[in-house]
Amino acid sequence: MTISDIKNILDCMVLCGEDRLGTDINTADGADMMSDVLAFASEHGVLLTGLVNSQVVRTAEMMDITCIIFVRGKTPDQSIIDLAGNCGIVIMKTREKMFSACGKLYEAGMRSGASGT
Repeated sequence: MTISDIKNILDCMVLCGEDRLGTDINTADGADMMSDVLAFASEHGVLLTGLVNSQVVRTAEMMDITCIIFVRGKTPDQSIIDLAGNCGIVIMKTREKMFSACGKLYEAGMRSGASGT
């Protein structure tokens, strides 16, 4: 599944990284606690979160996460978008709640990167 596929499934708005929408993604994880992301998330996956601060991008960078999707219509400020762009991370947002977003991706064939998230 590509980031573009995920964008369409979750009706996302791309905030940065439009040029990387063709990137393949095999796993997704949802978390608001970055300690859970550090413990359980997979490399080269997508992270769904409702936490909107620079630590999300820093954690994603450390874990080599390809795409961050902010749920519940949350919009990061421009400094977070710029940071993600500099790190090569695609940033999108969706109006979906975390539960329904994860469910829709699961229905489409996406699986979690690791147990526990």
